[in-house]
Amino acid sequence: MNRFSLAVSRAIARITESALGPYQAAVVRIGFSATWLLFLLRELPHRQELYGPDGPWSWDLAEQLIAGNGAFTALMWSDGRFWFELVYGLAVLSSALLLLGWRTRTMSVLFMVGVLSLQNRSIFMGDGGDNVLHLMCIYLVFTRCGQVWSLDARRARARGERVPDRVGPVLWVVLGLVLIAATGAGRLFEGDPFVPTLLWAVWLSLGVWWAVGRPARTDQPRILLDVVTNIVHNGALLVIMAEACLIYATAGWYKIQGSRWQDGTAVYYPLHLDYFSPWPGLADTLSASSTMVLLITYGTVAVQVAFPFTLFNRRVKNVLLAAMMTEHAVIAVVLGLPFFSLAMIAADAVFLPTPFLRRLGGWAARARGRLTAGRGRTTLPQPRAPESAEETHVGFTA
Repeated sequence: MNRFSLAVSRAIARITESALGPYQAAVVRIGFSATWLLFLLRELPHRQELYGPDGPWSWDLAEQLIAGNGAFTALMWSDGRFWFELVYGLAVLSSALLLLGWRTRTMSVLFMVGVLSLQNRSIFMGDGGDNVLHLMCIYLVFTRCGQVWSLDARRARARGERVPDRVGPVLWVVLGLVLIAATGAGRLFEGDPFVPTLLWAVWLSLGVWWAVGRPARTDQPRILLDVVTNIVHNGALLVIMAEACLIYATAGWYKIQGSRWQDGTAVYYPLHLDYFSPWPGLADTLSASSTMVLLITYGTVAVQVAFPFTLFNRRVKNVLLAAMMTEHAVIAVVLGLPFFSLAMIAADAVFLPTPFLRRLGGWAARARGRLTAGRGRTTLPQPRAPESAEETHVGFTA
């Protein structure tokens, strides 16, 4: 009993004293923001037809649907072309800034607003990866995803603990005025109150964070805020892992029930659909061998069903993780679903081992060092994960 109590105490201490998985949270942030940014940039010439007033899914149809499901979308606050361009532009900007890790807490919220606003405006646009992105953009709001590989972390190292932050409070005031205006106009709480309540909760939390300030670690209010934020971050990271496992488990078990997956021919059919055949010659080569089709079909089902159970064995988990990422990369090329594959790879990245991510960061730092050295610039030290609760404030910055 004593050993059990000691183990529980250590687990509680670890969960409350630090935000776990800083590298995993960072790579998930980078993966999903890059996926959404690339999609928005690719569809920039067609944005009016996809999500704007020129689309087949008209304003009236979207209004009827949202009146029934209560989904949040800022695009329904006005049917003007200027408002649409403003929301689309903010979605692109917030994605780029979240990718760079600038003011990650604020950008994660704006990133969520951009994703939900565009996707809920036209729900039939997407290739499956939009559903994953839809969920993950909400979970990212609760994480401290800027502890490493971000401009926030670099600024914290360069300026130190005691240097006052002037940009954060300005953003807080500006966004607070926007929230007040939207609420006063009756637009914010038109549908389901979850997202509007979350926006207000994050805004008020940031206000409390700055009110407490940045005193020494012996200050009780600051320690309490650190503990609460660490718990929320660790819980959100656990939810992201559970969501990824649920996606694979449900996909695998549904495939088992299909007759084409049972007889090993399911992969053959999408390879010969015009919509999923950007490279017909490559698709014909893969489907020419019935043995290859059989192995890919059964292998896909086996990997998806088995993956959640492999989390108890690190080596087996890493092997299957590499197999799934390779599979999604192949899907991106062969079936022409790049954004679906990028979204799934970003979700898979939460399971990547920390030593591998550290090495990956080291390779990137050395490559950047060689590049900047060639230009005669001074290189910065390699980013590291915070080692104490006092250092983890960078993940909650505005």
